[in-house]
Amino acid sequence: MNFRPLKRVPLRITVAVIGATILLRLVDPDFLRRFENITYDLRVRAAVEFTPPVATNFGFVCIDEASIQAVGSGDFGYRYGLYWPRQVYGRAVEELAAQGAKVVAFDVAFGELRPDHPAVKMVGGRVMESDDFLAAQMKLAGNTILATTSDLTLPELFRTNAAAVGDIQTEKDSDGILRRVRAFRIHRRWHPAFLQVEADPEMRVDLSQARVEPGRIILPRSELPEIPVPLDDDGNFDLADFAGDNLPPGMARKQKPFTEERVWHMGIVIAARELNLDLARAEVDLKAGRIVLRGGAGGVERVLPVDGDGFFLIDWCIPPKDSRLFLRPMHALLAQDFNRLQGREVAESNAWRGKLAVIGSAVAGSNDLTDRGATPLLKDTLLVSKHWNVANSVITGRFIRRFTLVEELALIVVLGILSSLLTWQLRALPATVSIMVLAVVFVAGCFGIYVQWRIWVPMVLPGMGAWMVTWASLTAWRAFFEQTERKRVKSVFSKIVSPNVVNELLQAEKVSLGGARREVTVYFADIRGFTTFTDEAHEAAAQHVRDAGLSGAEATAYFDQQARETLATVNLYLAKVADTVKKHDGTLDKYIGDCVMAFWGAPTPNSQHALACVRAAIEAQRGIQALNEMQAVENRRIDVENEARKSAGRPLKRHLPMLALGSGVNTGLATVGLMGSDEHILNYTVFGRDVNLASRLEGVSGRGRIIISESTHQALLRDDPNLGKSCVELPAVEVKGFREAVKIYEVPWRDEALRT
Repeated sequence: MNFRPLKRVPLRITVAVIGATILLRLVDPDFLRRFENITYDLRVRAAVEFTPPVATNFGFVCIDEASIQAVGSGDFGYRYGLYWPRQVYGRAVEELAAQGAKVVAFDVAFGELRPDHPAVKMVGGRVMESDDFLAAQMKLAGNTILATTSDLTLPELFRTNAAAVGDIQTEKDSDGILRRVRAFRIHRRWHPAFLQVEADPEMRVDLSQARVEPGRIILPRSELPEIPVPLDDDGNFDLADFAGDNLPPGMARKQKPFTEERVWHMGIVIAARELNLDLARAEVDLKAGRIVLRGGAGGVERVLPVDGDGFFLIDWCIPPKDSRLFLRPMHALLAQDFNRLQGREVAESNAWRGKLAVIGSAVAGSNDLTDRGATPLLKDTLLVSKHWNVANSVITGRFIRRFTLVEELALIVVLGILSSLLTWQLRALPATVSIMVLAVVFVAGCFGIYVQWRIWVPMVLPGMGAWMVTWASLTAWRAFFEQTERKRVKSVFSKIVSPNVVNELLQAEKVSLGGARREVTVYFADIRGFTTFTDEAHEAAAQHVRDAGLSGAEATAYFDQQARETLATVNLYLAKVADTVKKHDGTLDKYIGDCVMAFWGAPTPNSQHALACVRAAIEAQRGIQALNEMQAVENRRIDVENEARKSAGRPLKRHLPMLALGSGVNTGLATVGLMGSDEHILNYTVFGRDVNLASRLEGVSGRGRIIISESTHQALLRDDPNLGKSCVELPAVEVKGFREAVKIYEVPWRDEALRT
């Protein structure tokens, strides 16, 4: 493929567009991030239609309106309103454990103990506090995961009896859609002394705003001065600063103000229980963008792709109403527990065996139990579904990986360069079609790659920025450039070639104007008798000046008038030849005095350039003959007029000249191109040995004859055998600049000669 050279301006445009796109990516403005997120959401919705592989043992215990009504109606031996006491959740744990559930994960926060909740009457009449009942059921089950957040402190009663805790915090993107979760959070657990200070309403301390500084902790207070708490070199505080010197015997005065622990996302904790992953041995490398989880039989290993803040994308492949999700309402589970305690038969008594159960809200409306929001799948869905979708990714080892910054920048550069090459190398329409087709292929490829491999290939900046903006910018510049070039071509060729050749040049995809080696046919046509006519005209003008006694300005004016008439005469003959050249789609090179130089075969190709040239030469001879016949008619009229002038004593009019044409034609290789510069004379011409030969043949042609070379004659025999055979071979001639005699032929051009 022959590539046209990329000029400086389009190269600069390409570099500028790619550079601006890269800069935008580095700045990463929110509006562009939103556009990219929209394309991601479309891919997520497309991918869910292809039923990706998922774990089949997820279960959802939904707390819905029917469950609230059932608990409030007293159907299970107790009657409670919207905010259930802890014992209700304890009964759910009890029943799930009885049915063999592998995991029971709560998407319900238990932030503090509630001694005000009704107690539980146990078998045998024993009474147990509601919180204690839940803790006891969790300990017996040994598989319960409790929900926590960074600003929630789980009571020790629950922490010590639960199997694990999981973070349930939700951080939506700026457009309000939940797309990602943080793999873990560092939770700070304050010393009870600090918690007591925070609990004192008069202190107005907010521990979530506390600042840890070198050698101290600053406790901010609302509208009150901050409280500094000194720390020693080991980071310990003095308990006496809070309780005074009256500390219980044996209690250490120096203690840690807080402890920090890594709390994993609820979904990861669920998967860890399923795969027996040891989260305490996790390898966290946020700079490298990976978290490695190991453990379990068979050397199970999962590598989570995360960003620098520990976030990773949720693979939303199991919606809340997915048929592969085992779904039961809370009141159905409570009914089973009630029947089991009553000694009745329990339907579906083993339905939860081996299941990973998540207990969460499905309540609509706006209350403390409502947990709904937007995801890439739906504008309004149960956000509890994030837990089993995260767990599914870990269990199946199928994670969403987004292009790294380096990969995205490389994609921007590659697409920008490819768009530039296509736009510049192809003509406007093919370039546009190619760009649009490949844009569709790129979009389809991005969708397909996500569906098949869960790779998020950025689309907005690489596709719209590097790809489309580069194309649009180059197309706009190219339109301006080509319009300018069209004007330049017209200015150079409109007077030397026919209009159809100009149009062909303007439509041509590639035209060599800067210099090329081409086979052409060159035509030289000299006006014979012009020099004699000029001399005679000048002598006649001088004689008239003498006879009339003209001098000074009058004499000059008369000589100028005669010069204009002489020039008009020769121009009349030259124009006849030039018009014939252009009529036959030849290129009018130049006028050399009273000689016309033209050629065929460039700038546009012509496979029969020799034939076209010879036919033009024939028509030019006939045109000169017709012109002479017109001149003869005019001369007879002048004779009549001169008789009258002579009788009146007026000066006689001169006869119009009867000029002839001598023509030389040669076919061969020549260098073709623009000679000169835009600032000075610019001429599209040919030069070379075969051009010189055409000039030499014109020199031996005489009057009213067309002399062609052997190469031109061979072309005639090929393209028009009848015309070629009618040519008359003449004796070879020796011409200047050629060592050997040149074979020549004369082309008959009179009608009677061609007929014979």
